[in-house]
Amino acid sequence: METIIDFIYQFIDFIKPDHLINWLLDLLGVYVYFGLFFIVFAETGLALGFFLPGDSLLVVTGLMAKTLPDKLNIYLVITAFLSGSILGDNTGYWTGRVMGASLFKREDSFLFKPSRVEKAHRFFEKYGPKTIILARFVPIVRTFAPLVIGASRMPYATFLTYSVLGGLLWILSMVLAGFFLGGLVEEAFGIKLQDHIEKVVIVVVFLSLLPPIIEFLKHRFGKKDEVPQEPGLEVD
Repeated sequence: METIIDFIYQFIDFIKPDHLINWLLDLLGVYVYFGLFFIVFAETGLALGFFLPGDSLLVVTGLMAKTLPDKLNIYLVITAFLSGSILGDNTGYWTGRVMGASLFKREDSFLFKPSRVEKAHRFFEKYGPKTIILARFVPIVRTFAPLVIGASRMPYATFLTYSVLGGLLWILSMVLAGFFLGGLVEEAFGIKLQDHIEKVVIVVVFLSLLPPIIEFLKHRFGKKDEVPQEPGLEVD
């Protein structure tokens, strides 16, 4: 039991953004961008990649590209992340589109309940494809949203358009926030953010979780949706 717990702690420490980036730099050197590409691809396109760092990785990489320009080129960083996010999103969509019937066939499944596909379909019909953009900024949701969207058979042209737009907004806002705001904070407070990476990660994760928290509070304490729920499709 202690061995398992030790492994979990070591793994959590390993996937901390700064540790992960430094490990990739040591392992891949100038080819580090392939590693960055794969992490974002897995986090956005492979269901098992939901545990990987997303927002925090983007911000910290932007920060490290500012402080270590000889090791991380900001333009190549953005290219790697953007291509990984778009390809990952599309992989998730087509996985859901092709395998939706087999993935979402058991109502007792923890993740892939058929009712969730129907709920997603009605949700996207009500709020429109802009939700594809918003999903980019919510951890875990951005991993599973393309699967559900594909299974609900949203037209691919619509999905692709908003997926690319969402990817651009997500990658550019997060990476450039680390690249530019990091320098401003260092100048304003006279500190080196490189020495306070863990605090940066905590702030980024908190800001990432803020939108779903606000939405939950609005749903919990606000007015109930006037649209009646269909039998058997009540919210879990």
